[in-house]
Amino acid sequence: MSLDHYITLGRSGLRVSPFCLGAMTFGEDLGWGSSVEESQQIIDRFIDCGGNFIDTANFYTRGHSEKIIGDHVGRHSARRDRLVIATKFSGNLYPGDPNGGGSGRKSIIAACENSLRRLQTDYIDLYWLHNWDMHTPIEETMAALEDLVRAGKVRYIGVSDTPAWKIAEANVTARFRGWSAFVGLQIEYSLLERTVEQELVPMALELGVGITPWSPLKSGVLSGKYTRHNAGQIKPDRGFIADTFLSEKTYALVDELDIIAKAHESTIARVALAWVQAQPGVASTIIGARRIAQLEDNLKALDVKLSAEELGRLDALTKPTFGFPQNMQTLFPALHNGGTSVNGVYAPPSPFAVEKGDKIY
Repeated sequence: MSLDHYITLGRSGLRVSPFCLGAMTFGEDLGWGSSVEESQQIIDRFIDCGGNFIDTANFYTRGHSEKIIGDHVGRHSARRDRLVIATKFSGNLYPGDPNGGGSGRKSIIAACENSLRRLQTDYIDLYWLHNWDMHTPIEETMAALEDLVRAGKVRYIGVSDTPAWKIAEANVTARFRGWSAFVGLQIEYSLLERTVEQELVPMALELGVGITPWSPLKSGVLSGKYTRHNAGQIKPDRGFIADTFLSEKTYALVDELDIIAKAHESTIARVALAWVQAQPGVASTIIGARRIAQLEDNLKALDVKLSAEELGRLDALTKPTFGFPQNMQTLFPALHNGGTSVNGVYAPPSPFAVEKGDKIY
């Protein structure tokens, strides 16, 4: 498989590459990231390999990330039109202005106009709600986004970092009112972050929302740099984030990833990426690269095809423990199925079922 084996995003006709280029590291304004020149080279290489999906946000590197993309491809209409450019709103760039961020109509429209200006384009392919604004009614947000779609400034809408119940409310509201619904879901998802499988992933599968995982290598923890053999010797790039996860559980996982990687003549990072890409509902995984070499290495993950047995070994090491009500799910077949098999799931009758000849009241 390669980057030009495209996938439709969720319940939409939007074709995206199986990996999405994350542009959070474009620009050195925050003291880290890629220079303008290298960011442009990374974009070029991604496109040359068949990639068409680029993801940024209004406040990544204080807006410089959008500007780098706009300066490089926005002014070239033929180039820009073959790309799926995604950006996000919600983030506030303006201290002292309470309407500078969030998901209210005033904020969304202003953020969209500024993103269009920086990206040097007259439309955004996929406009993400970056994170849930609990102070704004979701119908106000969806109505404002529908206005942008009808005005031709936005083609599709997506949602990131928001509870499953709120996304469900948003999409059901939109469908009943004939508005555009979210077609994409951006969530943190990796072998070390699987709690999304309790509510968010089932919601996406049920509503036909395509999943685009971010941080698939858990801030570099699964990059292959950190092993039990060099524990404590390498200072993590992202400090406390990585430190929190450098535990025995992680080292056991890295050991298994290494075994599987050697069997595929590959790397730990590529196997970890291949696992994410193999999960139900995942459309396009967001990969960030500060250097072209990182991009080249990560793209080779598309050539790694994990067997069911290998996926099972990784699943067993990282399977999350769900809370209520999912932790009761194993009891339900006995309560529901009456001692029969339904869709391949069998359980004996529950103690509450009647025996032959018993009276049912």
